[in-house]
Amino acid sequence: MDRFLKCRECLQTKKMKNVIEDILKMTATELVKDIKTGKLTARQVVEFYLRQIERCDREMGAFISILDDHARTDADKIDSRIAAGENPGPLSGLPIAIKDNMCTDFAPTTCASKILIDYRPPYNAHVVEQLQKAGAIVIGKTNLDEFAMGSSTENSGIKITRNPWAPDRVPGGSSGGSGVAVAARMAPVSLGSDTGGSIRLPAAFCGICGLKPTYGRVSRYGLVAYGSSLDQIGPFGCDARDIALVLNTIAGYDHRDSTSVPLEHAADFTAAMEKPIAGLKIGIVKEYHAQGGIDPEITQAIEQAIKVFEQSGAKIIDVDLPHTDYAVACYYLVATAEASSNLARYDGVHYGYRTPNPTDYIDVYSSSRAEGFGDEVKRRIMLGTYVLSAGYYDAYYLKALKVRTLIKQDFDKVFEKVDVICAPVAPTPAFKIGEKVNDPLTMYLSDIFTISANLAGIPALAIPCGFTNNNLPIGLQLLGKHFDEETLLRTAWDYQKKTDFHRQIPEMVK
Repeated sequence: MDRFLKCRECLQTKKMKNVIEDILKMTATELVKDIKTGKLTARQVVEFYLRQIERCDREMGAFISILDDHARTDADKIDSRIAAGENPGPLSGLPIAIKDNMCTDFAPTTCASKILIDYRPPYNAHVVEQLQKAGAIVIGKTNLDEFAMGSSTENSGIKITRNPWAPDRVPGGSSGGSGVAVAARMAPVSLGSDTGGSIRLPAAFCGICGLKPTYGRVSRYGLVAYGSSLDQIGPFGCDARDIALVLNTIAGYDHRDSTSVPLEHAADFTAAMEKPIAGLKIGIVKEYHAQGGIDPEITQAIEQAIKVFEQSGAKIIDVDLPHTDYAVACYYLVATAEASSNLARYDGVHYGYRTPNPTDYIDVYSSSRAEGFGDEVKRRIMLGTYVLSAGYYDAYYLKALKVRTLIKQDFDKVFEKVDVICAPVAPTPAFKIGEKVNDPLTMYLSDIFTISANLAGIPALAIPCGFTNNNLPIGLQLLGKHFDEETLLRTAWDYQKKTDFHRQIPEMVK
């Protein structure tokens, strides 16, 4: 009898080990299907990802808050509803990590800043509401560059996040924690925000997919503002299907966001994923490839990806974006001007950090901000305040707005000829921690291929397209027409059906 019990215990242990190995390799789409059909329970899936966080995050530093009790409670509720024959929603039991600049009433929202370290919002962001209605389970809040200002997640006021492919390298920013959470399989999907590349850069550096939707596609209600005319929330996932699955839930009109666009029909981004791309016109931007400083391995990987598109029947066309050279300067004038305005509210009086021993009310403001904000945030506030000041507004900010219009017009003209633009995400693979943090101008150039999409308000998707000789991921960027995420996603999925870069998992995670 003892021998029989021991054998049964062995079989159960082996079965559970196989389940765990299966979950590690499963996409969000597959997980939701298995939870709904009863092959897996939501609690099993949540426990797997909590174990992954416990195993990996001490070294990676992806999470600011780990919501284990909250996640287990929600998972049990989902399982009870499924057992009762109910359908909890399109994301039934799917764990998701949320960038810590999106408001949650069940967890602090710090923006990775000392000035908001204990702030607990009284409400949920629109995207969090939508995820919960769809049956998703928020498993944690992820690290970021403070107030989303940075390209490497080294500017976090809490900790540095590391790249799971090479822990001595950055994961990209500012949504580095959300990117690492998916790449290290600590969450099947996550949300980030993208003001100038903050979703696409971590996706490229970490070997996963990340989408910046069209400006106005996803409500910004409850997103802590950095650059209000540029910010947009979007998903990370292992493949294009996972991105489409989450986008179905978070996209849509919200009256609480004045920039949210009411579209006539709700989109189903998963519906057309299998549609072939034969005849699709893909543009290659001459100015992007004329830029100096692009790593040759990235150029080679992009060229190989273009050949895959050609094999699928897509037509490749050279196009021009003549105002590309002005994009970085334009962006860092517009974004910092908006940042200086948005961050004026953090003054030691309304809420957030307050200096402990102020001498007078002026000291409350100045010391609270000096002690609460990090160096990069201070740099951008000062730059933004300068360009908005009397005597400089016309010379800098107003001129930047005019250039922004020219950049948008460039894209409008190109999209009269092509359906999609194909480009690199970044000029280099992930760089070493500390390599650029003290050289802000060099750091800003990491965004050279991503910021134009934010200035123009168009959707842009990053997908993995190769690895360097040092086994660092390389990202491919697809840019599309306003509100045409569907074409980007099916183009990406067509590519991913013919390649396996998106299936690769860092060694430390296995």
